[in-house]
Amino acid sequence: MTWRALIADDEPLLRSHLAAQLRSQWPDLEIVAEAANGDEALSLACEHRPDVAFLDIRMPGRSGIEVARALPDGIRVVFVTAYDQYAVAAFEQAAVDYLLKPVLPDRLAASLERVRSALERAAAARSLERAPDSLLEALRDQVTPSEVSQPLRFIKVQTGRELHLVPVAEVVCFRSDAKYTSVHTSGREYLTRTPLKELEDQLDPELFWRVHRSAIVSARHVRRARRDLRGRWRLTLEGYPDEVRVSDRYADRFRRM
Repeated sequence: MTWRALIADDEPLLRSHLAAQLRSQWPDLEIVAEAANGDEALSLACEHRPDVAFLDIRMPGRSGIEVARALPDGIRVVFVTAYDQYAVAAFEQAAVDYLLKPVLPDRLAASLERVRSALERAAAARSLERAPDSLLEALRDQVTPSEVSQPLRFIKVQTGRELHLVPVAEVVCFRSDAKYTSVHTSGREYLTRTPLKELEDQLDPELFWRVHRSAIVSARHVRRARRDLRGRWRLTLEGYPDEVRVSDRYADRFRRM
């Protein structure tokens, strides 16, 4: 399948450089439009309806953050900027990724893998929604759940003799120990026996980030990322009292901040 992209950056050389990197690393990606400011980016996005938009943040007119807020539904966003102070605002827009200039080839490759994965999942979901009932039944018999399943929407937890369904949208973070996984919302903590890895496979990776072998956080609830005296990243989450440490294995998302 051919995917379509828009690039927005007010610096022509940087815009061309990113376009060249994208063509090299993702030959099937069609760059349908390039914009030199935020207003032009939004107009071209509405006209061409790309699958993904690579947005600079500081641009004349609308900023990249403002463009992301106004984009039509379904367009994935990757922010590409020279400024790290907008990271939290970018995360609040559920961006697929946040790249700092100059964009290194390995870092871009990892970002494009995330974008491809998100687009493929969305395409599979749309195909099933349009399919007639008879075809849906046939597909359910032939396709593995991981290929067609929607991201997890509710988590089953038990308190005493009562079973609760916790909406995933309310979850701030998941923490695990040897036996249980803690499910934290802004007002309560629940326990489930579902392993963190199993939950990770069912969660939308754009909205929930693995940051440690014992922690997954909601991108929507990240309010601050800081480095401690040892250079390790720690996250402050809205609705959760403790900082969450980011292990070196998962620090790439924050390392250039």
